[in-house]
Amino acid sequence: MIARSNDVPVKAVANGIASTGEVGKDFEALTVKGDSPIKSPKELEGKKVAINTLRNINETAVRASVRKAGGDPDAVELVELAFDQMPAALDAGRVDAAMVVEPALATVKSQGGREIANPMIDIAPKLTVAMYFTSTLYAQENPETVEKFQEATAESLAYADAHPDEVREIVTTYTKIPADVVAKVTLPKWPAEPDRAAIEELAKLGREDGLFEKAPDLDELLP
Repeated sequence: MIARSNDVPVKAVANGIASTGEVGKDFEALTVKGDSPIKSPKELEGKKVAINTLRNINETAVRASVRKAGGDPDAVELVELAFDQMPAALDAGRVDAAMVVEPALATVKSQGGREIANPMIDIAPKLTVAMYFTSTLYAQENPETVEKFQEATAESLAYADAHPDEVREIVTTYTKIPADVVAKVTLPKWPAEPDRAAIEELAKLGREDGLFEKAPDLDELLP
């Protein structure tokens, strides 16, 4: 959406992952140390919160949780930190909270950390988090390739959603994540289609948060 709002000619062609929509059972969470006095995102005012990338989806998600809890998102200090560095930073007290995704979420929990919110669910019940995209020029010049990619991706999404144990096994083949950690991660959902209403809400919040000056044209962006 940021690219599209800057007139970069990209086009989404297939869905990716989505939130589970289940509070306390999502692949992402806003976390604190187990002994932290912080119980609510509202209490993050004046605190340091780690997110993986500034001015992107996780910034908007954290701000949404703080706002929903009655706090002022502008009073939260957001710092950029890679997901795999967040558990150690949180455990050492270098940050007061961390917006993590799996498998970092499983690591935080193994250290005694706890969740205080599921920010992506606070944006929308089942937020579309990722999609596959290409340039509009490539899509126009290679419609058959795009169609075949869409068909193959739809088949793989449906298979992944129906075979979580195989997903976990495959993850260990291209990452260094130990099998015992992968066994504890909460997997995302792989719906066949993006949630247009959720994406519209994300676009609205992104504009409010200043991620783009003008809202992106979702008709041009989405398949």
